[in-house]
Amino acid sequence: MKTQVPRSELPDEEARGRLEGIVNDQSQPGSETQSPEPVVRQNVQQQEAGRLEAIQRGETFEPEIHDCVRQEEHVLNVDGFSFWYGDKQALFDINMPIPKGKITAIIGPSGCGKSTLLRSINRLNGLLADTRHQGDILLNGDSVYGKSVDVIQLRKRMGMVFQKSNPFPMSIFENVVYPLRVDGERDKKVLNEVCIQSLKGSALYDEVQDRIQDSALGLSGGQQQRLCIARAIAGEPEVLLMDEPCSALDPVATIKIEDLMQDLKGEYSIVIVTHNMQQASRVSDYCAFMYLGRLVEYGPTGDLFTNPILPETADYVSGRFG
Repeated sequence: MKTQVPRSELPDEEARGRLEGIVNDQSQPGSETQSPEPVVRQNVQQQEAGRLEAIQRGETFEPEIHDCVRQEEHVLNVDGFSFWYGDKQALFDINMPIPKGKITAIIGPSGCGKSTLLRSINRLNGLLADTRHQGDILLNGDSVYGKSVDVIQLRKRMGMVFQKSNPFPMSIFENVVYPLRVDGERDKKVLNEVCIQSLKGSALYDEVQDRIQDSALGLSGGQQQRLCIARAIAGEPEVLLMDEPCSALDPVATIKIEDLMQDLKGEYSIVIVTHNMQQASRVSDYCAFMYLGRLVEYGPTGDLFTNPILPETADYVSGRFG
């Protein structure tokens, strides 16, 4: 027997085309890394060929960073950053300014260092044993890795949303206001206002307003992920970091998360790691292509997907490798 989807959960007409595209993303083998065939700028195609092979040999090079990226106001600056897990180097001299109030996607094949870079921004990697780094990351001009940095205070400035939703085993209300509780806030009026504002900001309030005191574990997977976003923005962070936030969600829930990201950008600067090329092209303003721990090309998403500087970027976004 086929399961009937309640009409209230069906997307509106405007979203149906996108929904069909997301379904195709998830159902076609190899489609995760495919996008419309890009046009490589011919004047550099020959001279830059073989760059990925050079990376494999351990050779150094300057990444292609489009000029318009440098011209933006930046919320983050990754400055000559390298990272090691024990003896294995995972990131190599990353220099990457991240625009303020925009959505920046980081793409690349598995193992290229996307999540390592993301987790280095809020120093989550520092929780692991036998790791070290060189270089620095600046958050609105403040060093992330300075000796006097209070890591707990630093992480309050950056919200984090993980691949798998992680609601706490408590009520929806207590999940959202948890950052304020940690800060010592006890004023019920303040807590209530922040809870409602954050749930509205995460497009979840209308769905849970009558059961805010119910357990968060009773929400659907997509609702739980939006709850985690509500919790992340309750503390009013300067940056929102998202590590493959839609990889475990169905197409309808994915559309809601993507729409939510568009609503949040401007007020928040968002950095998202994704394996899904179509998602990167749909949601991001800027896109960075990484390979084996190195930044290869970084620029406006439209340019990176349709008119990249490097043929290697064209090969990756069109699904020829990765």
